[in-house]
Amino acid sequence: MSLSKFFILCVLNQRPMHGYEIAKTVEDTTQGCCSPTPGALYPVLKEFEAGGYVTAHAESVGGRQRKVYTITDKGREAFQVAVKAWAEVGACVTAGSEGACDTSTCR
Repeated sequence: MSLSKFFILCVLNQRPMHGYEIAKTVEDTTQGCCSPTPGALYPVLKEFEAGGYVTAHAESVGGRQRKVYTITDKGREAFQVAVKAWAEVGACVTAGSEGACDTSTCR
């Protein structure tokens, strides 16, 4: 799972959000390191919805319609798997920066 997809699931794991809020929260959470554009965000959300990782429902706010996305149990499971995988990557990067990366653990 890419980092941008990981961060999208990460923020949805906190609570349901609409697209702009997801993008803003990812940007804030990553201190600007990952800032998904609408052109990148919405195809991922559509992919997640088609795969059963999130659900979406329409909400009317101030006369405007927007989709609110909610992570599903399947999405939470995928997020937990990704947390473990990215933790392994982080450990390998840290070990590598210290000159002690065991390549057998860096898949």
